[in-house]
Amino acid sequence: MKKKSLAAVGIVAALALTGCSGNGDAGAQELNVYAWADEIPQSVFDAFTEETGITVNVDNFDSNETMISKLAAGNSGYDIVEPSQYAVQQLIGQDLIEPLDKSKITGIDGIAEKFKDPSYDPGLQYSVPWVWGTTGLLYNSECTGGEEITSWSSLFDEKWKGKVNMLDNMLAAYIAGLQVNGYPANSTDEKEIAAATESLIEQKKLLSGYNSSNYGELVANGDVCMSEAWGGTSTAKIVAENENVHYVLPEEGGSLWVDGLSIAKGAPNSEAAYEFINFLLRPEIGALATNDAGLASANQAAQEHVSDQGLLTNAAVYASEEQVAEADFIVDPGAAMKFYQDGWTRVKAS
Repeated sequence: MKKKSLAAVGIVAALALTGCSGNGDAGAQELNVYAWADEIPQSVFDAFTEETGITVNVDNFDSNETMISKLAAGNSGYDIVEPSQYAVQQLIGQDLIEPLDKSKITGIDGIAEKFKDPSYDPGLQYSVPWVWGTTGLLYNSECTGGEEITSWSSLFDEKWKGKVNMLDNMLAAYIAGLQVNGYPANSTDEKEIAAATESLIEQKKLLSGYNSSNYGELVANGDVCMSEAWGGTSTAKIVAENENVHYVLPEEGGSLWVDGLSIAKGAPNSEAAYEFINFLLRPEIGALATNDAGLASANQAAQEHVSDQGLLTNAAVYASEEQVAEADFIVDPGAAMKFYQDGWTRVKAS
């Protein structure tokens, strides 16, 4: 886990001084959380326990699919889960999360407009957004000779043969493949997906490779000039440390991911779960997602409490409101997943 920030320590100290360390029999309660590693910082759990007396037990998963399988097996014992946007749709479809009782939730008005009524969960009936990020372009302006890279089309340009990297992830690759053809990144149209497949097959001869692990290092070193990239902590660090490295959402839009909080079906501690959701909706707590985890908070009001204001202008953490407005949410393609899987098999075999 990341070290507590001074802000987090201050919150815990303030709670102790005001005597808010337990409320009645809440000290005997537990809260069982199943989440992505480090996306909810330890400082958040510590402050929540300090205030409420509720013990938080945390397990981590490495993929949405692992989390969904665990819940589907039954009797998981979890209260809060942290699904990504497309996983929310799958959990709803499988009846694995509870509809939220909005009368028990306070602070949701602070959520940024883009995330208040998302396509994957209209009206936030099943999830409360916590952190978000983007899929875009990372490039080295020294490597490109000073040329700005602003479009997915550069990743498909013969000019950069051998100097292009793509994320080794099916749906991520199709974001570029679809949008470069003028189609939405969340398309379920068989013909549009087929056109994207052909573009990715044609692109393959230009690539240095598919790499989802150290592509940032490759760009920073000039081993490749540009790469499809995920925004977030590691990319933001590279951008901050190297003046030649830039992260942008392409003019075609790029995409958004959102990880949020949902209450598991049959949660044994549902009241504690609502208390935890309300706690995370406080602006000063939402800011810990940025201060301690290096991620963008879905809580607009939290930005006033971010300790390093430079993170608010680092596009790899907080893309501009104008760019976010144009970006697509990647949602569950449903039956169209077969078109993606079949196409990706062709791409990798080409």
